Amino acid sequence: MNETSPRVVCVGEVMIEMTRTGEGRFAMSCGGDTFNTAVYLAREGIAASYATALGDDDPYSKSILSMAAAEHVGSEAILRVQGRLPGLYLIETDDAGERTFHYWRDSAPARELFDLPDWGKVAEHLLGAKMIYFSGITLSLYSNLGLGRFLAVVEMARAQGAKIAFDANFRPRAWKGDLGRTRTVFMEALKRVDIALPTFDDEALLWGDPSPEATIERLQAFGIAEIAVKNGPNSAVVSSGGKPEFVPVTEVVVPIDTTAAGDSFNAAYLAARLNGEAPTEAAAKGHLLASQVIQHRGAIMPRAAKVH
Repeated sequence: MNETSPRVVCVGEVMIEMTRTGEGRFAMSCGGDTFNTAVYLAREGIAASYATALGDDDPYSKSILSMAAAEHVGSEAILRVQGRLPGLYLIETDDAGERTFHYWRDSAPARELFDLPDWGKVAEHLLGAKMIYFSGITLSLYSNLGLGRFLAVVEMARAQGAKIAFDANFRPRAWKGDLGRTRTVFMEALKRVDIALPTFDDEALLWGDPSPEATIERLQAFGIAEIAVKNGPNSAVVSSGGKPEFVPVTEVVVPIDTTAAGDSFNAAYLAARLNGEAPTEAAAKGHLLASQVIQHRGAIMPRAAKVH
């Protein structure tokens, strides 16, 4: 990893991941939307760290920390909570590679990150970042107090020059079907965002957007200068201070497991932008990495599988 690379802090929850194998058994790993992005950022040579809370002495929290270390993802902003366990999720995939998730996470310590006595340590780490990345799933974790603290820190970091990147990643179940609260929280977050990386299907579901162009227009009303709308196997639509541009998927592949497709796209996109590449070039790199990730089971593909 290039130690002079811009530092990105990703915020959210990392869980134990159970993926069904071809023999009907389950393989154990770990994942979570923003953690997946942190791993893929690190693999792209960007100095990335992760902010969350885990248990203090259980083997599963230790395995998550071990994976973060192996992937060169910093753990300085990971708080440890006595006697607690991380969340768990199970992935089922159909013949088309589309996945269904089942979660056991209601008592995971990540949900209390900004309510814990040591939350100021996380805030301090965020205030030293050059970029903060989080998602709608991140926002769904926290109490109203926690949300207020987190967004205040984001605003302070942005005032100090940090770039704020956000993927709405809307999951209705995470918000208990409360669309009103979801929209209110998202709107507060969007006021503080510099780079938006939404998925069109999510935006259509939450806001009723009829097209990716409509998503861009709505987000621009919040003053967001750079927007890349992911649209599955269709073209991504990128807008950065001018006319929206379509960036096609160069090769449509048959997915084995679509888990982390958007997370890996975001990582490659942000890494390219941090390295000075244009938004359209960044989106093309996002497509390439996502197309590789969806050919493997689970959120994190084997390191040796990446094709440059």
